[in-house]
Amino acid sequence: MEIIPAERLAEIKREKSFLEDKLKVTIKPRKKAVEIDGDPLDEYEASIVIEAIGFGFPARLAIMIKEEDILFRKLNIKDFSRRKNMKEVRSRVIGTRRSTLDTIEEISGCKIRLKNNELGIIGNAEDIETAIQGLINLVRGSKQSNVYRFLERNK
Repeated sequence: MEIIPAERLAEIKREKSFLEDKLKVTIKPRKKAVEIDGDPLDEYEASIVIEAIGFGFPARLAIMIKEEDILFRKLNIKDFSRRKNMKEVRSRVIGTRRSTLDTIEEISGCKIRLKNNELGIIGNAEDIETAIQGLINLVRGSKQSNVYRFLERNK
């Protein structure tokens, strides 16, 4: 049995039966936490899926992490930028009407969410490293077009 702090409990409660079926664990939502009971390996996989759901990914997308080649990674943009104004950096990553993030998602084949100063990425093990490097370049100040070109070259 494992207790995991969780955000977005409403999403977890709504998709509880789906998650229990796919993850082969029992899920008991608590106040600001989720209790997971099952085989230790299944509990570990479930904890990563719950973390991805809490980050902002839909449950039906986060469940893909259970597959062998799919990973979930988090990046703190403060680790890669010297700028004091993180709002500007977040704006660069998002783009106008989310255009930059959508383009990076389309080219890399990964799903990306921005929450506070962290980026969450779900994707194929091979594609995720390229997407991470492209996002790091963008946070460090590279032009969007150069990041797109880098991603297309490494795809």
